[in-house]
Amino acid sequence: MGRTISFRPVDLERDLVMLHSWQQEPHVVPFWQLNISLDAYRSHLERFLADPHQTLCIGELDGEPMSYFESYWVESDVIEPYYDSAQDDQGVHLLIGPPSYLGRGYALLLLKALVRVQFMHPGTKRVVAEPDIRNAKMHHIFEKCGFRFQQEVQLPDKKAALMLCDREAFEVITLQPLHTRNVDCQHR
Repeated sequence: MGRTISFRPVDLERDLVMLHSWQQEPHVVPFWQLNISLDAYRSHLERFLADPHQTLCIGELDGEPMSYFESYWVESDVIEPYYDSAQDDQGVHLLIGPPSYLGRGYALLLLKALVRVQFMHPGTKRVVAEPDIRNAKMHHIFEKCGFRFQQEVQLPDKKAALMLCDREAFEVITLQPLHTRNVDCQHR
């Protein structure tokens, strides 16, 4: 790709307006349902940043913010009862913010990079995703990253496609063994 992918933790004051504007984009609204006022979004983001079971990150290309990720522990999450989860399973949500980055292959590259970070936690053997059942583009991207459809599930806020990626499948797809090291958006 010839570009540098990096992740950094979300900073409320630095990122609030940018993230709020991304939530207003027509390609985001149907799936995230956060096209709310800036004050309401601030409250939402404060609550999410205070939640110890997840880490919120900004994905950057060459230092330019262009994506948002929620990396979370499945344990005690709404998705946990829908499959035979293990203690160190993690999950991921993502969005590409600016429309100028859509359709250029960045979502898959960023997803692979973040899932790699999640698998750097030695106990994590699976990563789960639950994209909106209507979001066929994301289903395809998750599949290309090693996720496999399990079942359709009705979550409180959406009908979702439960998808799982195990460590071995991910290593085969990316053709690179995983090595543990510290990364800014790794949690626990």
